[in-house]
Amino acid sequence: MGDRVSPAAEIAAPVTAIVTAYQRIEQTLDTLRRIEACRPRPDEILVHVDGNEVVCADAVRAAFAHLTVIVSETSVGPGGGRNKLVAAARNKLIASFDDDSYPIDTDFFDRARTLAETFPDAALFAASIFHKNEARPEDMKVASHTASFGAGGVVFRRSEFLAAGGFVPLVVAYGMEEEDLALRLLNRGRTLLRSPWLRVFHDTDLSHHSSARITSGVIANLALLAWLRYPVSYWPYGVLQVANRVVWCIRVGRRTGILTGLAAIPPHLARHRSLRNPVSKEAMRQRVLARTARLKPFSQYMTRRRSAPQVQQK
Repeated sequence: MGDRVSPAAEIAAPVTAIVTAYQRIEQTLDTLRRIEACRPRPDEILVHVDGNEVVCADAVRAAFAHLTVIVSETSVGPGGGRNKLVAAARNKLIASFDDDSYPIDTDFFDRARTLAETFPDAALFAASIFHKNEARPEDMKVASHTASFGAGGVVFRRSEFLAAGGFVPLVVAYGMEEEDLALRLLNRGRTLLRSPWLRVFHDTDLSHHSSARITSGVIANLALLAWLRYPVSYWPYGVLQVANRVVWCIRVGRRTGILTGLAAIPPHLARHRSLRNPVSKEAMRQRVLARTARLKPFSQYMTRRRSAPQVQQK
């Protein structure tokens, strides 16, 4: 007799999977197929198609008629798309993916549920994301504090995302999107965790990061992050971050886009000045500490968590 599928395996995990798409139709369809192949599957899958790319939206609807597809007529960027998807989600847990990123383990969504139950005070769980030509991370039941995450491979609580205000919508979001939301969550006294028990493959070699558009966008976004969130006493640190990025771009040969990015800083900051809401110095300190945190087995982490005071929201 063949193997029988247990009834539990057919029950959907109480998670909404969200996917942001644009023009990469085949990769989007592959990502959705892989998400649907997980067992248990997510209770809900939502797709956002940016920039009125109706060809992409129609392809998704044709292949997955049962899924909800949201189309933005203008470009709202990946963060703006995720904001719409989270607002429409019906579950308390959200698993976020890009159109070219997907879970490696078929029980990914069950693991997400387990992590959420094991660490009820955590606002999000950053997955281990690996790319083409990179070794697959070891599958380990360990976790640690983190200061950031990749939006193409993260599980977060919908309530915490909404309470923090979601992402700042930017067409080019590199250097700003995840760092900004993570900092606001830390400022609210929330715990951010990373765990290689959640594994996501990002089907790219990141060669597109060398484009002038990305180079200029990251430079302007680093300045925007400092302007919107850093206390005044940390502004020199923000200036240093921009300078370090420029030096790094020169060193690796990404000169095209540097001057454009620097020139874009004043209008970029002016356009978003209404969003300025600096975090506390304590949040900045917690950010630094989280960046050096070590992975611990779940049991050790929980013991340490019970014995150490948590950062309290002021």
